[in-house]
Amino acid sequence: MNEPEIRAVVLATLQSIAPEVEADALRGDRPLRKQVDLDSMDWLNFLLGLNQRLKVEIPEVDYAKLVTLDDVVAYLQARAA
Repeated sequence: MNEPEIRAVVLATLQSIAPEVEADALRGDRPLRKQVDLDSMDWLNFLLGLNQRLKVEIPEVDYAKLVTLDDVVAYLQARAA
């Protein structure tokens, strides 16, 4: 998958957890959880949703690396089949 396809899946997954999120308003370089006000359970559901949709395992030790939207997309792109 290329970067735009992965970004679209990430945003769709995010909106399935938080339907009020306006994808166009998100900044790729800012902390994602703060932009969309996700609590820890929503964040976990978001990461599990990405795992299900993209078939990419995200180990718990890597959660801290996934801060911004750009971080999430780059991480998934590097591991996507």
